[in-house]
Amino acid sequence: MDRVGSTRRTFMAGAAAVGGATALTTAGMAATASAADGGAQGPQSVAVLGGGVAGLTAAHELAERGLKVTVYERRALGGKARSMDVPDSAKGGRRPLPAEHGFRFIPGIYHNLPDTMRRIPFPGNAGGVWDNLVAPPEMSFARTGREDLRIPLPWPGHKPAELTLDEIRRALTAALDTLKGIPAHEAAYFVNRGLVFLTSCDERRDGTWERTPWWEFIRAERMSYDYQRILAVGLTRNIVATKAEEASTRTVATLLEAFVFNALGRGADGPLDRILNAPTNEAWIDPWVEHLKKLGVEFRIGWTVREVKYGSGRVTAAVIEDPQGLRQSVTADHYVSAMPVEHARRTWGAELRAADPQLARCDKLETDWMTGIQFYLTERAPLLNGHLNCIDSPWSLTAIQQAGHWPSRDFPADYGDGTVVDCLSVDISEWDKPGVLYGKTAKQCTRTEVAREVWAQLKASLNDTGRTVLKDSALHSWFLDPGVDGIGTPNPTNEDQLLIHPVGTFHNRPRAATQIPNFFLAGDYVAVDIDLATMEGANASARAAVNALLDRTGSTAARCKVKPLFRAPEVELMKRHDRTRYRLGLRNAFDLG
Repeated sequence: MDRVGSTRRTFMAGAAAVGGATALTTAGMAATASAADGGAQGPQSVAVLGGGVAGLTAAHELAERGLKVTVYERRALGGKARSMDVPDSAKGGRRPLPAEHGFRFIPGIYHNLPDTMRRIPFPGNAGGVWDNLVAPPEMSFARTGREDLRIPLPWPGHKPAELTLDEIRRALTAALDTLKGIPAHEAAYFVNRGLVFLTSCDERRDGTWERTPWWEFIRAERMSYDYQRILAVGLTRNIVATKAEEASTRTVATLLEAFVFNALGRGADGPLDRILNAPTNEAWIDPWVEHLKKLGVEFRIGWTVREVKYGSGRVTAAVIEDPQGLRQSVTADHYVSAMPVEHARRTWGAELRAADPQLARCDKLETDWMTGIQFYLTERAPLLNGHLNCIDSPWSLTAIQQAGHWPSRDFPADYGDGTVVDCLSVDISEWDKPGVLYGKTAKQCTRTEVAREVWAQLKASLNDTGRTVLKDSALHSWFLDPGVDGIGTPNPTNEDQLLIHPVGTFHNRPRAATQIPNFFLAGDYVAVDIDLATMEGANASARAAVNALLDRTGSTAARCKVKPLFRAPEVELMKRHDRTRYRLGLRNAFDLG
């Protein structure tokens, strides 16, 4: 969702100037003063630890309310959401080829992130950065050895793609093949399971369905191969970015429910599928950083948080390693930890954890690998105009061809050496299953072997029904996320992992407000309404953290709006009825078992 070269260290030198002077923030502000008004001693100071979507959102909301904000980021602003340059790829005055941790996916179920985007100015856009969102008109389930299932995504103003007779024939063949592959009784059962969840009360969702894997909830083990690959694996990988066999039903079904309402035009900010109309930094992150600077936010790039110090009932300092490798104690009135959970929890010592047990529970949160690779093409491939899901691929590949969605960019004129006309951006979701080319898992492959294996799996999905979609001769180069290191050795590592949601995860997610009066949490692992690792979750949690800070200080500033997922009023009566059944120990009225 959220949907992820040079080494990470190369960003530090060039980005150091963004932070300006390296003077440390100092404490001394009265903790009881109004956060917005500051009191007699001036505005309250906040150290935001992490510069991804959560950290930038927190900085944005705090700065708008008059607080003094400094963001400390170890690598590059934007975190996993940023785009990056392919090193040594620019020639003739062009920009470097654009790369990324994984392609962007900003669906209409998001509300908090789009609100922030509307408040980021962008030249020529009345709606700010939000106006840089575009809606792909279609998506596809790409089958191996069978015609691909092409699915239109209608929305107001939607212009259907022009189809040739051959494309129409292929679309009808794929639809009939899919209907034949999923028996009618299996499709009916899946619909029934959807009704069960739709009418389940919150207590049943948080209890029974949080303990039940999605794979078990929809009885995938008993069903046909197509049922498993499309309705179990395909939906969770493409839409929810998690594993059907492990993920809690509460997590998967909540998001699928929201997407169904989105498709029906209910409770949506916009079309079901939206992406940016240019590389992420150009369309969003860079304008955001410039806006925050104008609001007075200071940035320290290349500063790595090592420890959050605790004493006398408060956080007293953050121990941060500067770009020269020297450790310094940074002090502020308040601290917002906005790092990914796998990094944040390393900075929490025993005393801090003892002060709030929910911090220790974060050790139970699990992460996995979901990482991007880009293929640069000298010929545009005849793919659909939107996301594709290679649901039969061993490594669960999803992809999108990007240049066609960037109307203001002339790819060969703007990027690279002038011969590259497009970028096929691919997410690798499964790193622990053998591939088709080498018979090894992605973690066991070298970087070059990963690229060759992914390319082979893409061709197996796309070049399998009588036409050549991907040509070896059109492959110019590739770029694998530099956060992946040591693959092909016994100790592979990945700096940017994805929070996953096996059963029980919901009960281990912490609140934004901790029991430590000047310490707050922001990130996609924090408990908010959208129970998934998403940019929307990161944004909503940062808003919750800012609200908690304002409450703690008695600020008179307006609170951040945090909009929950849409709840259809038509089913609330059935949910109340189910609450009675749940308390009596009875199944949901629609539950056939």
